Amino acid sequence: MKGRNYKLARGQATTRKKFLPGARDVRIAKFTTGTAKIDYDWKLKLITTERVQVRDTAIEATRVAANKKINEDGFEEYFLMVKKYPHIILRENKMIATAGADRLQEGMRKAYGKPTGLAARVRPGDTILELSIKNDKLGKAKLALKLAASKFPAPMKVVVEPIPKKQ
Repeated sequence: MKGRNYKLARGQATTRKKFLPGARDVRIAKFTTGTAKIDYDWKLKLITTERVQVRDTAIEATRVAANKKINEDGFEEYFLMVKKYPHIILRENKMIATAGADRLQEGMRKAYGKPTGLAARVRPGDTILELSIKNDKLGKAKLALKLAASKFPAPMKVVVEPIPKKQ
């Protein structure tokens, strides 16, 4: 792979599915998991440090990894929320790479491309995941988000914030 395959996304993004028939739905199974009713002590955020375009499958992989690690021993007192929605339609001008393909391809003529997936553009400081947790599981929650960050295509940081108690 060459570096030019991963250049920054510039220009207007294609987001309207009515103009691109065949664009598929988002592959994120759940945007919230856990129990939202318990009064939690800490909120952990998985925050990006670079500008990047992230596919919906990568966001789903981070969610699954965090959920699996935090829910390892049947622990249910947490609330995990995905904060970014992938709405940008990715297109690809597929080329045939077999023998005799030179007579079947058009090259870059009319190279608009067919929809292949969905992505979200994130900027530095954007929150991808939020995890609310009690005091006793703070260490495990940090480890879960650190593991989830490894599934992401850009460097991430985990920010821990106390949740103020309502009186």
